[in-house]
Amino acid sequence: MKSNPRQKTNLKKRGIYILPNLFTLTAMFAGFYAVVASMKGLYPNAAIAIFIAMLMDSLDGRIARMTNTQTEFGAQLDSLSDMVSFGVAPALVAYNWALHNLGKFGWLSAFVYAVAVALRLARFNVQVSKIDKRYFQGLPCPPAAGVIAGMVWTCSSFGLRGWTLDILTAVITISLGILMVSNIRYRSFKDLNLKHNVRFLTIVTIVLILLLIAVDPPRILFTVLFLYAVSGPIVTFWQLRKKRIRKKRKVPS
Repeated sequence: MKSNPRQKTNLKKRGIYILPNLFTLTAMFAGFYAVVASMKGLYPNAAIAIFIAMLMDSLDGRIARMTNTQTEFGAQLDSLSDMVSFGVAPALVAYNWALHNLGKFGWLSAFVYAVAVALRLARFNVQVSKIDKRYFQGLPCPPAAGVIAGMVWTCSSFGLRGWTLDILTAVITISLGILMVSNIRYRSFKDLNLKHNVRFLTIVTIVLILLLIAVDPPRILFTVLFLYAVSGPIVTFWQLRKKRIRKKRKVPS
């Protein structure tokens, strides 16, 4: 019995590409390990695992585009991986580290963060073909997870604990959740084309940042990601202020 060529084509289209999905699954594994490590009290290890998940997540899409292996399956798997690595994992790491001391308010703070990631990912998947590629609507979940991981890693390195820190962790966790579901715009940096010539100062800046991260990973990563998280509200406030000043002066925008 002869095989139908169309059936072979359909089977080929349904195939799963190994390379990009391997990076995605590695990110999911790192997120899952972060939860397990936090349950054992290994908070620096949990934070490092979240940063590894961020690295893997930044590579899977690029590798898929470079190898022309982009599929709908890969996109859906990436969203599920993000929910584990940047939603459930940071929420539980924060809870096991500090939020459990606050009782019901603590686990509710962790839940607010986790559900914000789910809403953020669902909105992104629906609007991905309509939004401006240069900006994200709301804080992306990987940097939000990085803020929590950097905070946990930094404070664990210095042995910082206490009621005040527990409250601060809850406030930061809830604030990150609000920023993720907000309409505040964040630069995506997807418009940067590294294939073209760049300024010498740009190369020097990148090298300096990498050196600083190598010298003190917890504090530098936390500082950089925290500044990115607050950059959205600051830039938005500054732009709104400029518009109000223009309206008062009756200068067309």
